[in-house]
Amino acid sequence: MHAVSCPKKIRPLAINWYITKKTTGYNTTMIKPLEILAELVQAAGPPGEERLVASVLTRFLDEAAIPWRIDERGNLLASSGTTLPNAPRIVVTAHMDEIALMVQRILPSGSLAVVPLGGVHPWKWGEAPVDILCSDNTMQGILSFGSIHTSDPASVIQRARDGKVPAWSDAHVVTGIPKHELPDTLRPGTRVVLSADRRKLVRLGKQAEYIAGPFLDDRAACVAWLQLILDLKQRKIGTDILFAATTSEEIGGHGAIWLLGGRRPEICIALEIAPITTDNDVELSAIPTCWSADGYAPTSPADLQLVANAADVVGTGVTFHVLTRGGSDASCAAVIGHCARNITLALPVENTHGFEVMHIDAIPALVRLTLEVLTKL
Repeated sequence: MHAVSCPKKIRPLAINWYITKKTTGYNTTMIKPLEILAELVQAAGPPGEERLVASVLTRFLDEAAIPWRIDERGNLLASSGTTLPNAPRIVVTAHMDEIALMVQRILPSGSLAVVPLGGVHPWKWGEAPVDILCSDNTMQGILSFGSIHTSDPASVIQRARDGKVPAWSDAHVVTGIPKHELPDTLRPGTRVVLSADRRKLVRLGKQAEYIAGPFLDDRAACVAWLQLILDLKQRKIGTDILFAATTSEEIGGHGAIWLLGGRRPEICIALEIAPITTDNDVELSAIPTCWSADGYAPTSPADLQLVANAADVVGTGVTFHVLTRGGSDASCAAVIGHCARNITLALPVENTHGFEVMHIDAIPALVRLTLEVLTKL
């Protein structure tokens, strides 16, 4: 991993700042990816409740006259043609959901015991505001682990001093409202998400060449997904490809499994993030990656070569890596036989499931590589 210079000051991302169109060899219509990304990050989308994220994407689909519909599982389906294909050979996915918490029970004090939805860790979130998504309104709460000014063996802080990593069972969400005054729509199962106050993008680096924010997994890939549809529509190809912005990927790829199980396409291409870890060679750059294997299923050597050839054509380069923990829509579907071939293409990200960092050119590079892969397929 290359070292990144620390900026003297981290600047908030200006809403009208966007990536300049690059020469790709294709006649494309560029969207403003960072403007859309900022809006997608602001939209809460816990597993099973992704409608706000879908509403952002559908607004841009409508502006481009792209046909779309929401299926019974909440997946957003779209096409570069005039109608949605019923039996597509290829499905391209990016997931709309984010890691989140869920209310387990309401404590007598009115505070909330919570459990994780997906790979969310207490030390990644810390004590901070959270939004409680009641069905009729949004409440604010504070994630709490209690005071540090104690040596009581039963306290969270003393157990941490003794080497025990804090778990979600050690946390609670303070509502500030007595239990009997809480709304009836707050119940076990209610989703709890990172507060809107923390859903910000910032620029950093000597040339402001990096973007940082929560939930780039998978909101950055959703932007690439949207750009792909627009590019294929303008080129008048790919009308037999189904594009799906999926639900509940963070808890096992449920949306994609349901969708692909009913269609059984030959190929599923998942657009994802590439975690920078100590056991791979991914670097914080614009170079896209291809998951050679993950915790669910490997990609065939023939498809890895196809991706390598596509990267040579468009000049983006590509990094191949094995993900030792995790999976994508494509691999989760492939392992149970819902697609014959799984390919996961991704953009490199630092700090996954936290305040994530990516290169500003990562989205257009991922788009260029995926376009060429689809052309070869």
